[in-house]
Amino acid sequence: MPSSDPGDRPDRPDPRDARSLLFVPGNRGDRFTKAVASGADAVVCDLEDGVAPAAKDTARDTVAGWLRAGGQAVVRINAPGTPWYDRDIAALAGLPGLLGVMLPKAESTTDLATLCGTFGTVLPLVETALGVHRAHEIAAVPGVVRLVFGSLDYALDAGTALTDTALLHARSTLVLASRVGGIIAPVDGVTTDLADPAATASAARLARDLGFGGKLCIHPRQVDPVNHAFSPSTEEIRRATQIVKAVTDDGVAVVDGAMVDRPVVEAARRTLIHAARRQVSLERRDRHQNGLS
Repeated sequence: MPSSDPGDRPDRPDPRDARSLLFVPGNRGDRFTKAVASGADAVVCDLEDGVAPAAKDTARDTVAGWLRAGGQAVVRINAPGTPWYDRDIAALAGLPGLLGVMLPKAESTTDLATLCGTFGTVLPLVETALGVHRAHEIAAVPGVVRLVFGSLDYALDAGTALTDTALLHARSTLVLASRVGGIIAPVDGVTTDLADPAATASAARLARDLGFGGKLCIHPRQVDPVNHAFSPSTEEIRRATQIVKAVTDDGVAVVDGAMVDRPVVEAARRTLIHAARRQVSLERRDRHQNGLS
C-alpha cells in the first residue's frame, strides 16, 4: 500500500514544504539523528551516490532499521536498472518513517507511476538532458509531489558548464513544469563549496528568485543559509500584510503612496500563505526533533 500523505499527519515533516533537504549517507547511521538536529526541514537518507557499491546492502538495512525505530526521512534509492533498485523498493515499502522516495536519473513516467503506486510520495531527481526534456510529463504523474534538480549530473550529461547562465534553461524548465503541473515549486541542486556559507546563501537566493522553493544541502552548515533564503523576511511579511489589508472591492489599493493592482495583491497573498505553511512545517520538524532527543 502507498504511504499516507505526510501532509495528513501533524507529526510528520512534509517534503513538499521543505526549504532545506540535507543528504546523509545511508551507511552512516551515527549521523541520522545529527542530521535531524541540524535544523534541516527534511533529511534525505542516501542509498545512491553517497554509498559505495560494497556498502549498499548495509546502508539499506541501516536506513530501514532507523525508519522502523521512529526516524523520519526521504530516501534516495538507487536508479532503475541497477542491481539494488528492486531491493531498495522491497526494503522500504510500508515503513512508517518514510516521508517519500527520491528517484535518481528520473526520465521514465512508467517507472515513476510504479513507484508512486508503491510509495504514494515521490520526488523525481531530474539530472539528465532527457529528464529535463520530459519535465512536464514527469511533473504530471500522480504521486509526484516535487521535482528536484540534480545540477551536477545534468551538467555532465548535457555537456554544459556548472555556471548559473549554463544551467538557467534547465532550472527554468523545472520551475515552469512544476507550475503547469500544479505541484510545489522544485528543489534546486547542491552547492559544492562547503567552506563559504555566503556561497550557499547566494546560490539559494538566486534559486528562490528563479522560482524554486528549496535547495539540496550536503553539509549541516549549509542548512541555515538555505532556510533563511527561502523564508519570507519580517519586512516581506509586514509589507504583504499591509497590501492585503488595503485591498478594496475592485482589487486596487494604495500603499505608501503607490498603487498596487491585482498581480501585486496576489503576490502578497502568496507570501502570507507561504509564511503560514513554513510555520506549520517548522512546528512539525520541532516535534519530530523533540521526539528523537
